Amino acid sequence: MANIKWGVLGTANIARGCTIPGMQLADSCELYAIAGRDKEKAESFMEKFGFQKAYGSYEELLADKDVQAVYVPLPNHLHREWVIKALKAGKHVLCEKPLALNEEQEKEMFETANENGVHLMEAYAYLHSPYIQSLKKDVFSGVIGDVDYIETAFLTQGYEDDIRIYKEMGGGAMYDLGCYCTTMILSLIDSNPEYVKAVAEYNEHGADISTSAIVRFANGARASFNVGMILGKEKPARLDRLYIHGSNGHIISDVEYNQQGDVSYKIFTQGKEIERKVSIPQNYFLEIQQMSKCVAGEAVPFITPEFSMSNAKLMDMVLKEIGY
Repeated sequence: MANIKWGVLGTANIARGCTIPGMQLADSCELYAIAGRDKEKAESFMEKFGFQKAYGSYEELLADKDVQAVYVPLPNHLHREWVIKALKAGKHVLCEKPLALNEEQEKEMFETANENGVHLMEAYAYLHSPYIQSLKKDVFSGVIGDVDYIETAFLTQGYEDDIRIYKEMGGGAMYDLGCYCTTMILSLIDSNPEYVKAVAEYNEHGADISTSAIVRFANGARASFNVGMILGKEKPARLDRLYIHGSNGHIISDVEYNQQGDVSYKIFTQGKEIERKVSIPQNYFLEIQQMSKCVAGEAVPFITPEFSMSNAKLMDMVLKEIGY
């Protein structure tokens, strides 16, 4: 596969610490252009990571005809605007999660992609992981029977002076963390959600800092999740939990979302305990490799529009229930 010329629309921390390092590992990715509202910061990214060009505005990058694919790590409330502009400029787009603030916005974005003959994929790097693929294989092969209940949690420390604590910027625990839990649940339960009950605690900026929800699916399965930016501040802390119960057993996995390296989870069934060991490369590298194949015409997005839309619908149900 020929190298794909990538442009990065923004200088966010997720780009600096995760996705651009993943791009550097991908043999199909050419770090072509970086854009920021601050030209000097864009130039610092160019020097640090080896981009060929730096732009002081997003418009300039989108006007560059050599850019084939664009990665969008902008704040949540800016996704719709800049993804649509990139799609209309004929660029394939990988956009950070959550792709949009609601299902209606996502529908418009995917329709724009179709109209312009380009790919749009939501960036859930963790879903590309061999760990997730192994977990799904076990679940859908019936190792623990029919799944009737899933519980998952993702809690972190509070964010001080961070865009993710402001409602007007699409902040809050649901948008930042809850989307991991909902996508994990939807990856493991093959049914449509029909009922949601949820509660939340809000901060002074109108964003939820802690949300708990239960979901009932059309096939009778249930799921619950807890997300929050509420853990103590004395030392780095986070909580990741996943429990999957089936008719013939259960699976316990407390592997961190977006983990890499050697991990394992345990299957308990028919009086036996089975440990699955999985080696995970950098997930953002896997994500970029996959999207590059899409741009080259060798694949379709692994995170499909249908999956993203299903998740947006579930997110909307929870957000409506908590009165966000």
